[in-house]
Amino acid sequence: MKKQGVHRRMQARASVLRTLSSGAVGALVASAFISLLPTGGANADAFSEVLTASAKTITSAANDANYATAPFKDLSITVSQTDNLVSQAVSIKYSGLASSRRPTPGTDGGSNFLQVAQCWGEDPNNPGHPDRTTCQYGTVNNPASVRDGFLSTDAVKPQDADISFEYNSQAKTSYVSVPFRAVTGEEVNSIKLNDSGDRFWDQSVNMNQNQFFTPLNTNFLPWTGSDETGAGLAKFEIQTVMQSPGLGCGTPVVTGNVAVGQSCWLVFIPRATSDNAQPYITKSGLFWDSWQHNVAVKLDFKPVGVRCAIGSAEKQLSGSELIGGAIASWQPKLCEGAAGSAFVLSTGNEQDSLASLMTNPTAPLAFTSEPYASDVENKLLYAPIAMSGVVVSCAIDRALSPNATNVPDGYKGANFSAFSKLNLTPRLLAKLLTNSYLDSVPPVNKSYLGFNGPLDPGYNMKNITRDPDFLSVNDHEWRYQIINAVGISDAMVPLGRSDLADRVWKYILSDQDAVDFLDGKPDPWGMRINPWYSTNDLINPNGLGAVYPVREFPKSDPVEKPDTTLTNPTGGSGAANLITWRPYVSDFETGAYKVLRGDANALGNWDGGANPPVWKKTAGSLPGEQRVIAVSTAAASYRYQNVTASLLNPAGNFVTPNRNSMTEAQAAMTPAVSNQNVRIFDFASVSAQSALGAYPLTMPIYAAINPSVLDSSLRAPYANLIKFAVTQGQNPGTDLGQLPLGYSPLSEGNVGQALQVVSLVAQGLTTIPTTIPTVVPSSSPSVTPPEPSLSPTSDISGDGTQLVLGQPTPKDPPLGPLAASVPFGFAAGSLLSLLYARLNRKKTK
Repeated sequence: MKKQGVHRRMQARASVLRTLSSGAVGALVASAFISLLPTGGANADAFSEVLTASAKTITSAANDANYATAPFKDLSITVSQTDNLVSQAVSIKYSGLASSRRPTPGTDGGSNFLQVAQCWGEDPNNPGHPDRTTCQYGTVNNPASVRDGFLSTDAVKPQDADISFEYNSQAKTSYVSVPFRAVTGEEVNSIKLNDSGDRFWDQSVNMNQNQFFTPLNTNFLPWTGSDETGAGLAKFEIQTVMQSPGLGCGTPVVTGNVAVGQSCWLVFIPRATSDNAQPYITKSGLFWDSWQHNVAVKLDFKPVGVRCAIGSAEKQLSGSELIGGAIASWQPKLCEGAAGSAFVLSTGNEQDSLASLMTNPTAPLAFTSEPYASDVENKLLYAPIAMSGVVVSCAIDRALSPNATNVPDGYKGANFSAFSKLNLTPRLLAKLLTNSYLDSVPPVNKSYLGFNGPLDPGYNMKNITRDPDFLSVNDHEWRYQIINAVGISDAMVPLGRSDLADRVWKYILSDQDAVDFLDGKPDPWGMRINPWYSTNDLINPNGLGAVYPVREFPKSDPVEKPDTTLTNPTGGSGAANLITWRPYVSDFETGAYKVLRGDANALGNWDGGANPPVWKKTAGSLPGEQRVIAVSTAAASYRYQNVTASLLNPAGNFVTPNRNSMTEAQAAMTPAVSNQNVRIFDFASVSAQSALGAYPLTMPIYAAINPSVLDSSLRAPYANLIKFAVTQGQNPGTDLGQLPLGYSPLSEGNVGQALQVVSLVAQGLTTIPTTIPTVVPSSSPSVTPPEPSLSPTSDISGDGTQLVLGQPTPKDPPLGPLAASVPFGFAAGSLLSLLYARLNRKKTK
């Protein structure tokens, strides 16, 4: 697809898209669960899309115990979710502050901002409010954000008397330190008693970096500011006992036969312009002068860990990482009942998981988005179980160029806030994944990328935000920015093979502009591919062009910064190759997590004094300074409240991943060539090119089974899992057993196909019949199914088709012109005939 073609199609469909944005679609957006990710539009609009049923609003007027002296009388804070929490992020919207000033490094903490911390305990002297000694608060050498410090003795409040002592009587200086009491009973305290019972400062104790939290793992947010109206948005990482044993949030607490997660607090500390008789904000927010005005909300957690009866036999699952979030939600309900099972999911290369099913009767149930390439006899059955997708997660904060002229006032007022929307074409994605931007490779001679020095920078840009290709398809505001960061010169990706990587490369190859770029042709602005990734034998230094698609994200460039410690022992540094410079992450979810923390996975400073000498890690960046891009999953990106890129779809539109766009992509899917029971979003198909609002990287997840070799002891548990997943498990929500945000409900046809597989598995087939009853998936989203006639964890018998056939056909979704080419409703009689249609399977040639 040529660039000019992209723009023509975007303009031609503008009026159609405006129509689609109104009416019934607009009504759906008002639903708490309709959107998966905070994307598109203004930041305030994005916030409304992530609210859940447990969202709460707290105010200074109702929560500040000393409201008469509150710094912001009109402070109001809304938290997007306060119940059923796991390790995740929540979005926070606030108003009633004053225009903020960012911190001055090493000098002060800024002005008119909030600090946010998670705490586990209630103040025994102030019931209904958190205890500051139980808060995970403190950073190293960060003014206004430490647990301890010095005050003028006259400035010490009576409430701080028990945690301070006069350190220098002549200077009338007192040392104040707020201890951290862990939920385990341990305590971190730098104030000790000597043999005479006098207090002293134990300088061996670091109050802000200890065994419970460090700058690399804390979730404490030391600064989040507001615009000129006093309003702002932020994301906060919620940690459970697994991430923070010192807080213990979510630890199972059993009352009777019911297990609940230990609750915690989310605490906001408003900071104005001065504190503790100081002209600026320089002291700890835990000191009473600031702490007295905290406002807090109680957080309730899902109990951490598998909640199955002790001794329950574990059943193994393997394959696609896409299913992980759904399995985590479904697992507690799958434990219930006489035949309840505990499932353990091990994610990895889907094709390897499918290979085990061919001959191993005890092989784990495999989850995949593609049929097994070597199953030429089509022995495997595929049950649609969920619908999700691959996304590009981003955290890119504005940084107006000091040299920019005629900057609109609105752009000035938004400086340092996060961009909530960006567009990517397949060619731009190819640039990110081929280390073609200058900053994505180590600091070496970069002449092979066209860079010969500042006076001769060549044809490749430092990062994507400087690329005219990027600027041509994104909002005009980007042209006023000057953003320098290694984290936006490429995309963080996981190591290993997967269907997800394969789908990303196939998406790139679906676009002729991207194919030409991979071949070595410069884009219209002259930028060229890193030659080590080129498909052109004459360009690739290997002498053999790269072959795509691949089931991984290769780091093909062998460039290496040499070790200079031998020639320069004091100022030199160790070697750094591409993998050292831009490391892989462990999985797709980790990428989304790092985006939340503003952690670009960038190489830190060289520590020559360590034994052995090592490169240090970097911590995450504060809001306003974040520049990170990662390839992730829709579920993980929602979980960590990432902004996600809008991708150019085959119809020529930029589309974000949400429930509507994934539903439309599901409707446009067509059978795979090798197995017609597996459907894909074929970028070249007529249906895909007609799906105006379809998100192009939407992917189905199938549970694959070989009933002819499946061990009899596994038939019921695996059938139970599939049946539950496509019935109760399709109800969206945050409760246990529901479909998490980040997934789109299955169509009726996909549910019917899954139930047919359940029937065949439960019958214990020893041979695959010549024809197998199947369902051609309809484009109609599944209605909320009723409670099944059998317990989802009881032994399965029968085909369960009444779950689909007994329901009224839903109305056609308001998806515009697509409805004319792909029907959205099947009458019950038509569906019945489809249930027993002959399977038309094509053999792999």
